[in-house]
Formats: sequence, C-alpha cells, structure tokens
Amino acid sequence: MKFDKKHWAGIVLGFALLTVAVIFLLRGDKIAYFILVVGIIIIALPFFATFLIERGRQKELEDKFLEFIRDLVENVKSGTPISKGIVNLRNRNYGSLTVYVDKLANQISLGIPLTSALYNFAKDTKSSVISRAVNLISEAEKAGGQIETILESVAKSVNQIDELKKERKSAIYNLIVQGYIIFMIFIIIMLVLEYKILPLTSELGGVDSSLSLNVNAFSPTQFSMPIMVMLLVQSFFAGIVIGKIAEGNIKDGIKHSFILLAITLLVKTGASAILG
Repeated sequence: MKFDKKHWAGIVLGFALLTVAVIFLLRGDKIAYFILVVGIIIIALPFFATFLIERGRQKELEDKFLEFIRDLVENVKSGTPISKGIVNLRNRNYGSLTVYVDKLANQISLGIPLTSALYNFAKDTKSSVISRAVNLISEAEKAGGQIETILESVAKSVNQIDELKKERKSAIYNLIVQGYIIFMIFIIIMLVLEYKILPLTSELGGVDSSLSLNVNAFSPTQFSMPIMVMLLVQSFFAGIVIGKIAEGNIKDGIKHSFILLAITLLVKTGASAILG
C-alpha cells in the first residue's frame, strides 16, 4: 500500500490526539481513553478507506470484464480471431479495466502468445472471477474448439455469478441490519451490567457471622477489562460473520469488523468517561 496525503494527514492528526490523550492521562482524567481511541481510529481510517476503495475497484473490474467479454464475443462471431478481437477493443472505455485491456492488447501485438498474455492479464487484475474465466478461455483456445461458444459460456457464467451476489446481498440485507441491532443491544446490556448491576452486587461482600462464611468484597472496576476484551472479541468476529454472510468473502468482513470495533471502543470509553 502506497502512502499518500490522506494517509499522512490521518497519521499526523491521530498522533496529535494521542499526545493530547497522554496529557489528560497524566492528569488522571478518564476522558483520556476516549481521546486515545479517537486518535487511533483517525490513524486507521485512511487505510480503511483505501481498503474499501480497493474492494470497490475489484468489483468494478469484474463488472467491466463482463462487458469486455460480451464485446469480444461479438468480434469473434463476426469471424475475427480472438487475438485480433482483443486488439480491436483496446481503445474502448472499460473503466478501471481499460488499463489492463490495453496492456493485454500490447502484449499480443508484441507477439506474446495469447495464453501467456491472458494469464498475465488475470494476474494483474488479482480477481478470482477473471482468473477462472481466463483459464476457460485459454483452455478453449489451446483445444481449438468453438471459441465463440466458450466465450458466450464465460460471459453467461460471469453474469450469473454477479447476479447471484446481488440477489444474496439483497436477500440478507435485513439480516445484516439485525446483526448490527443485536450487537448494539449486546453493548448496552454489558454497560448496564458494568455500571448498574455490578456496583449493587459489590455491596454483598462481607462476613456472615451466622453461617461463618467470609465472602470477599470485590470492586466493579475489576470487571472493566474483561468486559472490554469480551466486547472487542465479539465485535471482531461478529463483523467477520456479517461480511461472510453478506458478500461470501471473509475480506469483506474486515469492513464490518472495523465498524463494530470502532463503535465498541467509542461507546465503551465514552461511557467510562461519563459514568465511570
């Protein structure tokens, strides 16, 4: 990942807040932890945004690849060899895929075998969908079969995968919302437990003379760190599960994990500063 202005801006602003947090921490002010969390989130936010942009670019590549394959099918159906058809499409606009199509056409023009050029094309795009499609096209080209039929099948397959992803995402949208709502309720329950219920139970400690029992008193603050750890673990894995269900890919779960972790840290440290 290359650092650009937004990354450096986030780092500088984040470390400025971390410095302020250290000052408050030395003074014993509980808001220091909240400021510390905000600073860490600001540092991580540009990298998170870059990750989201890259994931969006990958999805756009797959959408534009479908358009590219359809145009290639039309060229091949007219009697044009697949290599010549790719060269003919080099000047068309395929969004973020254009640069890869242009590189593919240049390699073919330089005499690089079609199979090698296609594998380089798939490797550059780093898309599993495009890699599978390229494998099919390469095998069909080497076998010398009806390449236009294979291309149509590839186009249909890519289109079906895209449609299934959209249908699944639409069908489980309510489940994603419910997952976030359930998690927020879980946070509220943990906060009520820590700041309302545990302080009441701490008063039960002492010595029962009639039963000769000695019940050690405890402080509610002893449970603060275990509750925090439990919330963070729940945040991370809940996000992974939501992403896997929504997109079918654990990488997409990182997005939800980051959001849930940020919410957890902000809510927990904010509550500690106000109620602690």
